[in-house]
Amino acid sequence: MTLSLQKCEFAKPEVKFVTHFVGSGGRRLEGPDKMSRPQTKRELRKLFGAFGYYRDYIEHFAHIVKPLTDLTSKKVPNQLLWEECHQQAYEMLRSKLRSVHVLRIPRVGEPFILHTDASGVAVGVTLGQLDQEGVEHPLAFASQKLSGPQCVWSTIEREAYAIIWALDKFRDIVFGSKITVVCDYNQLHYIRDCAPKSVKLLRGSLALQEFDLENKYKRGSDYVVADYLSRQV
Repeated sequence: MTLSLQKCEFAKPEVKFVTHFVGSGGRRLEGPDKMSRPQTKRELRKLFGAFGYYRDYIEHFAHIVKPLTDLTSKKVPNQLLWEECHQQAYEMLRSKLRSVHVLRIPRVGEPFILHTDASGVAVGVTLGQLDQEGVEHPLAFASQKLSGPQCVWSTIEREAYAIIWALDKFRDIVFGSKITVVCDYNQLHYIRDCAPKSVKLLRGSLALQEFDLENKYKRGSDYVVADYLSRQV
């Protein structure tokens, strides 16, 4: 490896890397200041690409962006019909990017905490880890809009899918570590017990076998973050 000393800085508490500031056990975001409102589907898809790059910092990305993704439907004309709901979603995303978000750096090999929840239209998850004082800190947020067929699944099936989807998304980080899954249903028990009755759940059960999982129940009234990620529009 060859380094140019003129381009190097040493002993810095954090460094800037492609609009991210990384260091001192955390990472934060410097989002773009100027963004023009999209006028066509092509411009909107470019905007999705930009926002998608920062979605780890946007707690309920899938729900906020839903009114905008609806504009990419084949039934919608190429010249966008911009309404109040679209403007609100657009402004909320811009506001999120202008805010300062701090996420901790994962300590690979140590236990993780995975909060999952599902609504009728999306799943939301939060990956966290305890510090030395036992205080939990977020490492990443993630959410995904459900497809049409997934929306008609039963509640427990959507909740089970949230776990499977989250473990697949964060697999490179959590694999080999103890993972406590915190949810308002006993999804792990449901997946394992009902797997012989459903091909879908059987695939999910097989996918879970490679992880060291523990299920922790939490009442819905106490279940704030992941529940918000899956429901907030």
